[in-house]
This record gives sequence, structure tokens and C-alpha cells, in this order.
Amino acid sequence: MNQTSPQQPRPAEPLPRRPSVGVRVGKVLVGGGAPVVVQSMTNTGTEDPVSTAKQVAELARAGSEIVRITVNTPAAAAAVPRIAERLAMMGVDVPIVGDFHYNGHQLLEAEPACAEVLAKYRINPGNVGFGKKKDAQFGAIIEKAIQYGKPVRIGANWGSLDQGMVATLMDENAGRAVPWDAALVAREALIRSALDSAARAEQLGLPRERIILSCKVSGVQELIAVYRDLAARCDYALHLGLTEAGMGSKGITASSAALAVLLQEGIGDTIRISLTPEPGQSRTAEVMVAQELLQTMGLRAFTPLVTACPGCGRTTSTFFQELAKAVQEHVRARMPEWRVKYDGVENLTLAVMGCVVNGPGESRHANIGISLPGNGEAPAAPVFIDGEKAMTLRGDNIAAEFVGLLDDYVARKYASRAG
Repeated sequence: MNQTSPQQPRPAEPLPRRPSVGVRVGKVLVGGGAPVVVQSMTNTGTEDPVSTAKQVAELARAGSEIVRITVNTPAAAAAVPRIAERLAMMGVDVPIVGDFHYNGHQLLEAEPACAEVLAKYRINPGNVGFGKKKDAQFGAIIEKAIQYGKPVRIGANWGSLDQGMVATLMDENAGRAVPWDAALVAREALIRSALDSAARAEQLGLPRERIILSCKVSGVQELIAVYRDLAARCDYALHLGLTEAGMGSKGITASSAALAVLLQEGIGDTIRISLTPEPGQSRTAEVMVAQELLQTMGLRAFTPLVTACPGCGRTTSTFFQELAKAVQEHVRARMPEWRVKYDGVENLTLAVMGCVVNGPGESRHANIGISLPGNGEAPAAPVFIDGEKAMTLRGDNIAAEFVGLLDDYVARKYASRAG
């Protein structure tokens, strides 16, 4: 029997990034080969500058590198400069994006301070204007962006399609020998709405390096199909997000399923995980999910993550679960300080394992790991540092001792890179 040599396996990493034009949003570069940017959006009433500034600060401190706020009323537009002032007093330097629908042209004209303070304008071609007013109102916003040197995200959305574009494409479709199905026509309307609007913005004088596009839908497969098509037809920077993703595990799963496929293919320059917050839950949860998605895919590093086993009949104690949670919470609490003091600490790897089966092996793969005793094992917990067994912990203070070892390791490992 003839045997052939196996093909060389692909490297265990994402495909090369899709080339895109770089767009400067305040201090942040989107596209142009820059790392994928995490962003979020407030859900406070923008008319209230105190609560909005507070939430912007929370999101920024959690890791949102761009924060979008709703600008929908004259009072909201008038509050934007006061929000910026409060953030400056709080020492928070994050680009603020104004989200405009229906009346953005009026608000930017009436409140020049708002137009100047915002780092970017977001407009929706499906509702920027209707009928004969559409071109004039779209043009008015683009003119303000040119006047103040601001980038614009042209964000088409499945839920607010440009009906004029839909009608045009439906007429075109009727003349095809083999008509497309309705879903394909709607997808094309979404993409054409964004691309035609971008072309119009360039005709009006907005430079290509100030345009970001998005085409959001609420279905996983639809989002993947839309962005694959969009990415193949332009080199604009692209914002990814599954719109109306939902609440809790459903929203996280759906967003991750869609965005992971696209990011793996090199598509996407900035992302948002659009979660519906649980009652009483912090808005920052969506920032954490976005960071963990990028980090677990190997695209960026934000904070040390803990490898921990799921537990089985060998791990009847819940102690390893409690320790894994305590270590992760400790790391997140210390990261604001560590990020300033220790360059590269976000790449630290940790392991908290629950029995002898995979515990020592996983712990050796981490920078610092612990293998707790499972059911029937000797009450001893070996600690591994940089692949070598360093010590064995016993007794009732294992958690505190391990956290102490972690802090000592960080200070020692990254001391030479500090300051």
C-alpha cells in the first residue's frame, strides 16, 4: 500500500489579519494592523452627566478602550462637554463616541462643543434621514466630521434597514433570471447601505482613514456571512458585534460563536459584546467577555487567566473551585496596580487543578500552578513554578499561602521590566 507523508500542520494561531485602513479614534488606532480594540456603550441617560461619566469611567477602568454614549436630545448633546470635563477630573482618558439617530445633524449643529469633544460620530444610514432629506442630513453630519476632524462609523443594522435601498434591490432582483431569496436580498441591502454611504462620505471629502463600517445582525450565521462578504468588498476598518445578542449565557455564547469565527479568519478591527445586563449587574460584564474572547483566542492579553479543571468524582471537595475563583478575583483586583508597575504581567499563566490526573501536568505548563488533592489522595498540594515543583502546601491556609506565592512571583518575575 502506498503511503503519503502527512501534510505539515497549520500553526496553532489565527489566520493573518485582513488588511484595513487605520482610523485614529482619539488616542486609539482602529485597523491598520493595530490590535483588535474592545469597546462598550453606556446605558445611562446622557442628560445626566454625573451618572454617565461614572459609568464611562467604570467601563474604561474595566478595559473598554472606546466608550459610546447615546446623543439623542438637545439636553444630551449639551451634557457631552460636561461629561468630558468630569472624566478629565477623574483622570479617565478614553475616547467618547456619540451615537446619533434621526436628528444627529441638528444636534451637532446646535451644540458645537459636543461636536468638538466627541472622538467619533456613529450614524446609521437606515435612519439618518428619509426621502429627499436623507442625502442632505447625511451630508450635514459628514460636513461636521470634516470640520472638526472626526472619524465616523457608518453602522448599518438589520433592524433599521435603509428602505430605499431595499426597494431598489427588490426591483433589481425581480429582473434576475434566477431571483435571490429574501434573506440574500436583505443581506445585500445591509452591505450596500454601508458601502454606498461610505463612498458618498468620501465624495463629500471625508478621508478614507476616518471611516469605520459595521453591518450588524442578530443571528450568528447571518453575521458571519455578512462580514465575510463585506470584508471581501472593501478595506475599511470594521467594527464587529452581534446586535441584540441577549442576556447571560445566551448572549455570551451567541456573540462568541459569531465573532470567534470572523476573528479567526482575520476579520474585525474593533469589537463589542452587546449583552443585556442581568438586573443589578454591572455593565462592565460585556467588557470582560470581549477581553476574554480575544485573550483565549491568542489575539491579545489583558489579564492573567486561570486554567482550572471542571471537577469530577475524583474532586469531591469544592475547595479547588473556591481557590480558582479567589485567585481570578485577586488577579483582577491587583491588575490596575500591576499593569502600571509590571510590564507584561498580563501574559502570566496560572493553574488551579483538583486532582493528580491532570493537575501536575497542567500546573507545569503554567507560570505558577497548584495541584490540589482529590478524593482519596494524600492531603498535600504541590506548587509548580516555571515548570518545576517548588514546594508542597499543607494545612488550612493553602489559599492564602498560594496567593502570597503568586504576589511574590509577580514582583520577582517582572521586577526587571518595571518602570
